[in-house]
Amino acid sequence: MAGLCARIVLQTSRRHFSCTSVKLADKMMPDPIEHATGLEKRELLARQTGNEDPFDMKVIKRSMSSTRDKPNTIPSAFESRIIGCICEEDATCINWMWLYKGQQTRCECGHWFKLVDKPPV
Repeated sequence: MAGLCARIVLQTSRRHFSCTSVKLADKMMPDPIEHATGLEKRELLARQTGNEDPFDMKVIKRSMSSTRDKPNTIPSAFESRIIGCICEEDATCINWMWLYKGQQTRCECGHWFKLVDKPPV
């Protein structure tokens, strides 16, 4: 029995691995826009036209003197949007709040925010 097991182990360890190389010099990868659909395609087309942030996901720095008459404007294509305010520079938490179109919202730190219309992607 031990001899049979040793023979099987030797035969399986002698198996060879081979691979072949394929010449892809004449073939090109297709353009990603040709295969994209829906929202992904709209995002790629927006980036092609120069809009690097089509969904407004980058950080917007608030102005130091936002008042009720001159609030910080936040773009949105929807009726509401959740935003986070870092009230102090060294704060370890974010103050989250909902903004609604037509309303101005005041953060706990005293800064005012307002949604403005933005066309959808």
